[in-house]
Amino acid sequence: MTNFLLAILAFLLAHVVPPAPPVRVRLIALLGRRVYLTAYSAVSTLLLVWIVVAARSAPSIYLWYPALWQALVPLIAMPFAFWFIAAGLAAQNRISITFRRSGEAALQGPITAITRHPVLVGFLIWSLAHIPPNGDVVSLILFGGMGLLALAGMPVLDRRARRRLGDAEWVAVRAQTSIVPFLAIVEGRAHFNTDRSFWLWTGLGLALYAWFLLQGHRMLIGVDPLAWF
Repeated sequence: MTNFLLAILAFLLAHVVPPAPPVRVRLIALLGRRVYLTAYSAVSTLLLVWIVVAARSAPSIYLWYPALWQALVPLIAMPFAFWFIAAGLAAQNRISITFRRSGEAALQGPITAITRHPVLVGFLIWSLAHIPPNGDVVSLILFGGMGLLALAGMPVLDRRARRRLGDAEWVAVRAQTSIVPFLAIVEGRAHFNTDRSFWLWTGLGLALYAWFLLQGHRMLIGVDPLAWF
């Protein structure tokens, strides 16, 4: 359990200290934006691997035992998680997490009309969907902590974007989207218009989900999500 808690602590510190504005500015000035993002992603991935390995070796203390309906929760929710993450990483988004930063528009693309933080929404869905079928203490700490981290990241990114864009542009951007998925569309503040890129990345996200469901989860995590059926 100690190894697992140390892995969780290291992961949380890595997502609190380097992204802090003074630290982030200095690191980008020292390394360059591309190197900083690459190194940060690599460190985050390694820490996540450490968490998974430590979680698998930690003692199992069950708060509840899984039932069939609980196993259905991630099967239903995870296609949406993969979709939000894949489409969000490909969207032009100066407000939130993305692989694409080109252009002047703060937000562009169908997924950012749905929510301005699609990648964090995807990780939030992933974490919450894995709590019901995993009733042990380690899983609750892991997925609950990841969910809280994703949720807490949304206002942090909003404050950072407001400082960078200025109050006037931030008010205009916020009026075109929402944190809660589909809220801005329902309220008529945003319009959902698809394009080729959106369908390409939607297909990629669903293909990754299918691979993870049928093979990837068992290979990487050591658990077959279809074992109940």
